[in-house]
Amino acid sequence: MDVKTPTPPATVDEFRDRLAALADSLPRRLQQCADFIAANTDRIAVSTVAELAAGADVPPSALMRFCQILGFSGFSDMQRLFREAWSPGPPDYSTRLRNLKAGGAGRPAALLAEFVEAGRLSLESLTKSVDEAALDRAVGLLAGAGMIHLVGLRRAFPVASYLAYVFEKMQVPALLHDGVGKLDHRFALRPGDALLAITFAPYSPETLALAQDARERGLAVVALTDQAGGPLARLASAALVVPEVDFGAFRSLSATIALALALAVAVGSARGG
Repeated sequence: MDVKTPTPPATVDEFRDRLAALADSLPRRLQQCADFIAANTDRIAVSTVAELAAGADVPPSALMRFCQILGFSGFSDMQRLFREAWSPGPPDYSTRLRNLKAGGAGRPAALLAEFVEAGRLSLESLTKSVDEAALDRAVGLLAGAGMIHLVGLRRAFPVASYLAYVFEKMQVPALLHDGVGKLDHRFALRPGDALLAITFAPYSPETLALAQDARERGLAVVALTDQAGGPLARLASAALVVPEVDFGAFRSLSATIALALALAVAVGSARGG
């Protein structure tokens, strides 16, 4: 297929938009490139063609073709975009705390006010942007499942564990895949079950792997994530995109928890609990 664009993306945001526009329209190897690059954009500036190709499990020639489809002359052209926009990523927590103190926002009352405001903005954004059709579809898929499997690690773990608690209280069969002891519970995935997966950039490889496995087994996958064109959304039968505003590089879960609770209660109601 020839989906070359006449000019390369000028910014990283344009790059992500173009990548999202190509979602699910690429041949298998190029789709592998797209999925890996979407989940690892922070590695483009510092990796070689061979390293990225190995990560995507494709030959280097496939990665070069992928770059050209996005509008770049080659890998170095794409890498230049990311090197020019490169930053070391979010600061570590010690740096974040120092920055807050330097800005005069380290007092408890001031921090509370800022995080409340960030939560308010996140909730307002969710109210305006929620895809009601996707939400209805997600409720239908989960309500009809024999067992709801839950996975959300790292920052998403509080959401997944809270959903396990809510479902248990509503007597909805649910299993939390928490990774404790590095135990792998994917054998518990059965026909007629559904997976509710939660992850945000940088995406948890374990969550993506379980979602991929569930999809290959024919299970419905419901995603709570931050990008409609992200790797988890592309694996999902229904994807719910959640915006979260940060303060001082700390991101709350206000909107995510609100959406997760609404989803769980709607599922419990639909099941007649």
